Amino acid sequence: MMYSKIIGTGGYLPEKILTNKDLEAMVDTSDEWIRTRTGIQQRHIAHKDQVASDLALYASQNAMQAAGVTQKDIDLIIVATTTPDMVFPSTACILQEKLGIDNCPAFDVQAVCSGFVYALATADMFVRSGKCRNALVVGSEIYSKILDWNDRSTCVLFGDGAGAVVLSQSEHPGILSTHLHASGSYSKVLSVPGSIGGGEIQGTPFINMDGNTVFKFAVKVLEEVVREAIAENNLQAADIDWLIPHQANIRIIKSTAKKLGIPMEKVVTAVNKHGNTSAASIPLALDMAVRDGRINSDQLVLLEGVGGGFTWGAALLRW
Repeated sequence: MMYSKIIGTGGYLPEKILTNKDLEAMVDTSDEWIRTRTGIQQRHIAHKDQVASDLALYASQNAMQAAGVTQKDIDLIIVATTTPDMVFPSTACILQEKLGIDNCPAFDVQAVCSGFVYALATADMFVRSGKCRNALVVGSEIYSKILDWNDRSTCVLFGDGAGAVVLSQSEHPGILSTHLHASGSYSKVLSVPGSIGGGEIQGTPFINMDGNTVFKFAVKVLEEVVREAIAENNLQAADIDWLIPHQANIRIIKSTAKKLGIPMEKVVTAVNKHGNTSAASIPLALDMAVRDGRINSDQLVLLEGVGGGFTWGAALLRW
């Protein structure tokens, strides 16, 4: 039986750092207000000329280097993004060209902040079935382009970045299970309700969010999907070595961990330095924990995220 396993991780954050103090000069807010309600201290902002595929390129190169693979080894590219380079072609196809990879499937997945889990689950199926040997799975976002910088309820929350993994065939279990969900009935709670028609923007191109509803829903479904993952694998929450949640808000992260009975010492957090980077947040946090030595061989790692749609999901890994 064939399995899939992550053999390399990579991340990239733009050079520009926007601190809470910087935001105080831009909008009616304060460092204390942002930190106490979100846990965010700073976020990275892409250069105006950068696009999602640029960030994805650096993260992918780092992941491929860590995995010890070259362009010739990659035979599938999936990019999770809510902020693609353009309407089409896909950001994955643009990334493929920038990496110098030719003639392999490449496509985008759009599940907002759950995007990386959705993309990883999709790649897992390709690898397990033998359709590909080495999949490059990327989450890349430039949310600074869809923020209303006069809206203090949203502009303080998000940042830009990219994270990537190389998922490869293995004789030993790596990804133990994946669990995906969606409920379109909540589509208006968190959205960018804009589109292009006749060469003009219709609706609004900025993030619109009902923060209280998002918080309550996120804590509820994240607990449920984690319990679903551990139950399917006949485990207990105490068996999880590392929980790597979507980095949206420290209060959501802490509330979910408390409901699950998982101590914060076993939760990887990067929201203080990255802000909410949507589909990039999980792979960025994963790469950070791998590179600083926290995640070690044979440990159980649980990824979980929730995003606009609503979408939510989890992936349980044996490292």
